[in-house]
Formats: sequence, C-alpha cells, structure tokens
Amino acid sequence: MAPWPELALALLVAWLLGRYGARALNALGRLTPAEGDGRLFQLLGLLWWGVVALLYFSYLVQALGLPYEPWRSWGEGLIRWLGGQGLSALAVLALTFLGYRLAPLLLQGLPRPPEGERTREAVRGRTLRAVSESVLRVAVLIVGGLFLLSNLGLNVTALLAGAGVVGLAISFAAQNLIRDFIHGFFILLEDQYGVGDIVQIGSVGGVVERFNLRITVLRDLEGRVHFLPNSEVRQVTVLTQEWSRAVVDVSVAYKEDLDRVLEVFRDEAARFHEDPEWQARFNASPEVLGVQHLADSGVVIRVLFNTKPAEQWAVAREFRRRIKNRLDREGIEIPYPHQKLYFGEALRLEKG
Repeated sequence: MAPWPELALALLVAWLLGRYGARALNALGRLTPAEGDGRLFQLLGLLWWGVVALLYFSYLVQALGLPYEPWRSWGEGLIRWLGGQGLSALAVLALTFLGYRLAPLLLQGLPRPPEGERTREAVRGRTLRAVSESVLRVAVLIVGGLFLLSNLGLNVTALLAGAGVVGLAISFAAQNLIRDFIHGFFILLEDQYGVGDIVQIGSVGGVVERFNLRITVLRDLEGRVHFLPNSEVRQVTVLTQEWSRAVVDVSVAYKEDLDRVLEVFRDEAARFHEDPEWQARFNASPEVLGVQHLADSGVVIRVLFNTKPAEQWAVAREFRRRIKNRLDREGIEIPYPHQKLYFGEALRLEKG
C-alpha cells in the first residue's frame, strides 16, 4: 500500500494537470471567432478533467490494492509508464510551464519606462518588452513541446523535416500571415509607433494598447478595441511622436479693436504658459499667429501651443476656458451666427 504522502503528491499533480490543461483549452476557445467554438472547448476542458480524474482514481485503486477492475489494471499500466517516461515528461511540462511564467523575469535587463510616459525611449522600451516577451514565450513552448515529444518516443528529427515540408505548403496558404510578420518587423525596426502612442490608421484611431509582429491593437475614445493586421497598416498618422501641438481658433466680433484683442490673447497665453500647474506640459512658449481668416460672423484668431506628447487636447480645452472668461471680463464680444438683411435701393426709393 502506498504511503499517504505519495498519494497526496499524486493528487496535487493530478489537480495541477487538470487545472492548467483546462485553462489551456479555454484559452484556445477564446481565440476562435465563433461563440459555439468557445463552448466546444469548454466541454473539452471538462472532458480533460474527467480523464485526469479517471487516471488518478486508477492510480488510487492500484496503490491501495483494491480489487476493482479494470481500474486496477489501468493503474498498473500508469505506474509502469510513470516509471519509464512519465516522470521525465511531467518534468518537461513543469519546466516549460515555469519558463513560460518566468519569461518576464528574463527580460529584466530591458528598460521598464514609467507608465504614462510618452517619450520615444519610453514607447520603444514598452514595445520591445512586449514583443520580446511574446517571442520568448513562443520559443519556450516550441522547445518544451519538442522535448516532450522526444520523451514520448517520437522521432523529433523526422517530425521537424516533415514540419518543414508542411510549413512550406502552409506558407503559400498563409501569405497574409507572413506579410503581417514582415510589416510588423519593419514597424518595430523603424520605430514608426509603439505601445502607448495615439495613432490614426485609416478610419480607425486610438491608443496603441498592444503590439506584436502580427497585429496592432487600438482602443478608441469610446473604449472600443480594434485589431488591425500589420499588413493592412498602409498609412499611419502618429499624434504623439516626440512632441504635439494644440491649434486653437477663437472668433471675436468684427466691431472689436483687433490690436487690443491680439494683446489680450498674447497676455492670456503667456499667463497660461507660466501657470505652475500647466508649465510642465509645454515644450515652448505659445505663439499668437493673429488673424487666421475672416469668417461670416466674426474674425478668427489662431494660437499655437507646442506641448509634450498627448497633452495637446488638455491644453486646448483649458485655454478655451481661460480665454472665454478673459474676453468676458474685457468686454470683448464672442460672436454668434447672425445675418443682416439688405433690401436694396428699390425699397428706399419707394419710401421716399
């Protein structure tokens, strides 16, 4: 009869195998596009739990010397397999799992920029960490899988040779996937954008939430997540690279003295730039360009603010608030849409 510590250890191993095997199957189910496929993988996870429970019960029957068949025979076969190749296979699985979970620790040498910082060094550092971690985990899984197959008695060399031929055939059917990886490599190499950047790709814009060699994941202002294959990134507009600019246009009435109006704008922009709570967001002093154009209802004054990356929207909103309050205090009218009706000389003559 097996000692209780051995039975407890076997129960722990069975629980770990059941738990992480079911998790892996559920993760595969989440990657499938159809909801029915996810339910199928959940059923497979339950089936996996059933298989693990049956194996442990067979081992328990044999270890306790109970005369229950066919579980006793199955338990004897399981113990023989564990004595031959099973323990080494379990050790490979454990080491693979450990390597997969410890992959981030192996990348401690890479810089870890502070969250929220949008300098090019910070963005590139976050992107390199994300891509390196993904590649390292895939490599751990591949190497662990090859060692596991080798321990199970399969000819890994022949399998690799066959995989090469199959991979060549698959490559013709997966050209888009290959293009995704190539485009992703050059996006990373040229530092076009990275994790944390705010970009516009075609008709979709948002924060780059995740990036790897295959896809770019954007989250827009409404919280929607967009998955874009890298091969479809034909033209990208980066709104937060190195520095940003807030362009603020404000209209004043035609009756106002423009020289006085421009002086008020310059003074308010300078006060805004020197405000201690906002000064760190600027890269340079603001510039009041002057009259941008003569609109239907008023004269448009344009002001430029050079800001840190992704600060342009907050700066523009705050300056609009400040200049509105300042114009009210100065008695300068902000126009609203209106029309003047002109009846011409005929009506004037008729009255005369």
